[in-house]
Amino acid sequence: MRRKLLAGVLALSMILEGSGILSTVSAYGAETVTEKVLQKSGGGNPVLGFDESGDLLYGGDPAVLVDGNTAYFYVGHDASSGDGYVMPDWRCYSTTDMKNFKYEGVIMNCSDISWADDTSSWASQVVKYNGKYYLYYCAEYDGNAYGKCIGVAVSDSPTGPFVDKGEPLVYDSQTPFLNPGRGGAGWEDIDPTAWVETDDEGVEHRYLVWGNTNAYVAELNEDMISLKDRDGDDEITFDEDATGKGDIQRITIDGMPNNWYYAEAPWVYRRQDSDGNYYGKYYLFYAMYWREQMAYATCDSLWDDTYEYGGLIMEPGATSNTNHMAVVDFKGKTYFIYHTGALPWGSGFRRSVCVQELQFNDDGSIQYLQENAIGLTGTASKITDSEGAPIAHEAYHNSTSDSMYPYTDVKVGTDADAETDDSLWVLREGKADDAEEAYVSIESYNKPGLYLQVEKDKTVTMGQDYQKASSDGYTVDSKRMTFRTLEGFNGDDDTVTFESVQYPGYYLTSTDGELTVEQDPDKDACSFNVSTEIKGDASSMTVRKTDRTYEVGDTLKTDDIRITAVDEDGVTNLVYGDYDGVDIDASSVDTKTAGTYKLKVTYGGETGTVEIRVLSKK
Repeated sequence: MRRKLLAGVLALSMILEGSGILSTVSAYGAETVTEKVLQKSGGGNPVLGFDESGDLLYGGDPAVLVDGNTAYFYVGHDASSGDGYVMPDWRCYSTTDMKNFKYEGVIMNCSDISWADDTSSWASQVVKYNGKYYLYYCAEYDGNAYGKCIGVAVSDSPTGPFVDKGEPLVYDSQTPFLNPGRGGAGWEDIDPTAWVETDDEGVEHRYLVWGNTNAYVAELNEDMISLKDRDGDDEITFDEDATGKGDIQRITIDGMPNNWYYAEAPWVYRRQDSDGNYYGKYYLFYAMYWREQMAYATCDSLWDDTYEYGGLIMEPGATSNTNHMAVVDFKGKTYFIYHTGALPWGSGFRRSVCVQELQFNDDGSIQYLQENAIGLTGTASKITDSEGAPIAHEAYHNSTSDSMYPYTDVKVGTDADAETDDSLWVLREGKADDAEEAYVSIESYNKPGLYLQVEKDKTVTMGQDYQKASSDGYTVDSKRMTFRTLEGFNGDDDTVTFESVQYPGYYLTSTDGELTVEQDPDKDACSFNVSTEIKGDASSMTVRKTDRTYEVGDTLKTDDIRITAVDEDGVTNLVYGDYDGVDIDASSVDTKTAGTYKLKVTYGGETGTVEIRVLSKK
């Protein structure tokens, strides 16, 4: 069979416990068990990764053009079967809501570029100017005679086809290899980003920024396919000493911590007011250090030779060694678009595109962004054992060391004190067979692409689904990352028991904080509650609470409640339980009696609930 990532996978779905009961007979002592279907979170990240047939298609280095009512996404097609870049073409997708995406097809092949090799469709950006669309991209000069170069192609449509200029816009020889952070000579001229704006004096500027190891800036002529001779000497030269003589200038970023450095993937952005007018500083988003983190710097003019470091936005990805962002405003919100290796057999050479909303503080600084699996439309859940302790992975930051990847055996267990994001999970269709409704694979919320898995010794860990797919589309780890969901063995209608598909007759079991699969487990120890915690649709209010398990006689705390809500201006805000306007119905929870309760929280006219478990004293 062929495994497909269908367009429907990208639609919003909710988790409904106890829906769709299917009867089946399986051994558990002398008893029978019954399947219990949980509706999966089909939406969320990645948002792309499919072709016209719905088949899996990898693509990275995202760029986005907003043109009228539509946002167009561009990726370099990752066709690698190993650990190296094989990128034969650029692809396009479109969306009118940042939730549902349409595949638009190939916009240009590397083989159609007279000067480039056939497999280096690296990072690009499309800019609209005077009714034409300009694709700025990087590719390897055929035969490596000139290293990586910046090219430009033109189209009458945002979906192509694009026709190349016929020669590089920027040659590697035009930018000397200075003070490298990493990499080597011949890699400087990649990852172009363009910006067109009219200044306060009515003068239009068309900037091009690019670079690996070093960042460079130049101006474009009005034809958009040639660099401007700023100093009037009839040739394009590099301004090595930042004296103002020269047409290409090196950008220095001051203030980066820990000996980190600019790596690559620049993207220029500026904020807009409600009338669409630009204001404030310019932002240069970029990849920093190796493995690549997402950071930003600011400047008053793109021609400044020194930009000020602004801060870290995202740590290295859980599944990809590189990252590349696009930042755009679309229908009143600002979006951060990036890539991961979270799809099956994904890596830094087989990438897929994700979307999250970006938030600014009042002073213009940018809030840290945790990569997550739900994006704008998915759903995250807690899975708690009979004692109310959630399944969680160990707390860790993604490493900057290549030797740590892929993550294949991250420790998991049940821990009442776990950080909230470490104890959130996304229910996906079963990797072993996505047609089996009672199959589920359980993906980490904050380590996308990593799943609960059963080891040979019957312990349970978390790892990346990184090993190569077989001819039928299943990866090596598909079965051990899949569970069959059953009615809870403890007889509680609200609980579910998870049976290993790799080891039929073995059931997920929580014992003293340890997770294993057992053949004849205690019925309470193998019965779990699944509750919806976050709905990724940014139009809804979600309520989170750190402490959700109590013993009879305890006092219910409400100061640990966090509310994510969208205000009347479309801005997403984080509000705490003690904030004016938050109404918490503590009377709905009886801490004198053991049981499961729904704590109601109301804010801004919307009501959300948090599941509270009150346990008998031990």
